[in-house]
Amino acid sequence: MSFCRDCLADVPAPATRCPACRSPRLVRHPELDRLTIAHIDCDAFYATIEKRDDPSLRDKPLIVGGGKRGVVATACYIARTFGVRSAMPMFEAKRRCPQAVVIKPNMAKYAAVGREVRQAMRALTPLVEPLSIDEAFLDLAGTARLHGMSAAKVLARFAAQVERDLGITVSIGLAANKFLAKIASDLDKPRGYAVLGQEEAAAFLAPKPVGFIYGVGAVGAARLAKDGYRLIADLQRASETDLMRRYGEEGLRLARLARGIDTRKVDPEQETKSISAETTFERDIAELRPLEQTLWELTEKVSARLKAASLAGSTVTLKLKSADFKLRTRARSLGAPTQLAARIYAAGHDLLTREVGTTRFRLIGIGVSSLCEAADDDLADLIDRRSAQAEHAVDRLRAKFGRAAVVRGLAIEEE
Repeated sequence: MSFCRDCLADVPAPATRCPACRSPRLVRHPELDRLTIAHIDCDAFYATIEKRDDPSLRDKPLIVGGGKRGVVATACYIARTFGVRSAMPMFEAKRRCPQAVVIKPNMAKYAAVGREVRQAMRALTPLVEPLSIDEAFLDLAGTARLHGMSAAKVLARFAAQVERDLGITVSIGLAANKFLAKIASDLDKPRGYAVLGQEEAAAFLAPKPVGFIYGVGAVGAARLAKDGYRLIADLQRASETDLMRRYGEEGLRLARLARGIDTRKVDPEQETKSISAETTFERDIAELRPLEQTLWELTEKVSARLKAASLAGSTVTLKLKSADFKLRTRARSLGAPTQLAARIYAAGHDLLTREVGTTRFRLIGIGVSSLCEAADDDLADLIDRRSAQAEHAVDRLRAKFGRAAVVRGLAIEEE
């Protein structure tokens, strides 16, 4: 079976263009009508939103990220041609692409767009399992009658809808299970649509390194290589019993994924466990004032993400990394869930003051966990109703006039 991604018309083989609209963007696969598990991933999400909002950036390499000692959050596809990648240190990204435009992340804006994408996904099926702000698994089994077309065509229509209505693009992987769908979505980026069926999975996976399997990091890959398992084909040749005897439950997982077998269901109840933000300083800092200024900026980002996701949390965690790269985490339990920046900051600031004076720090972060859905009482924050009302008034002003419309005194640098 094959169809046109642009007009959804069926296209007979061996045509290479749609006879109806002449588009070359065809989807063709023998299992197309039977596959219903999808992974949808927004393309260079942060960078695409920034280019959407500022057309002058359209043809320029763009990096969304922090200062010289920060890391790349997202790089557009132009910047990626220079070797810039997510999580790369900013100094290395600028060395590889000195002409790139660098923009600091605006998480509140990205979260708002992510929520719109999520709502569009849930219009397709209630079985949506979010993985992050810009990606999710979907199970469209049994939805053909509802939509009047196959799951494959529904996904193509969804991609066109998001591009038209939100001004961003997505890549889609359609497969027999979650493991294969996640792989497929990365095969044809950007604006991709790839299909990976169960029958071809083992042959497709065989030449890949063992690190291609999710959860197998550098250390795990080195251990497997030492035992003679360098390629997925090596795992395929081993029996489940042998791999379980050697690696326990992990051995069983490896044996099955190596053959493209994944029995995990799409879980719409999958919950976000925490929301956090952190930054790496351009120079190590020991003084309280600059640390608390940065802490407030990060707290506002976390608060904005909580509000955008309609979540509240009751545990605040401070993260610090000292100049010698030693990590410190300190947590504080609140009396009630909150999404207010003021309450999150108060807890984080108290934890910070206990650490200042002991060393210099190169990184600071703040996070909120023990999350729950924000109720009306959380939004009003009965612990300090006046403070809550003031903070939400600021949120409304920023939504209307931009983030710079209201700046808290703490965030202003002293002369």
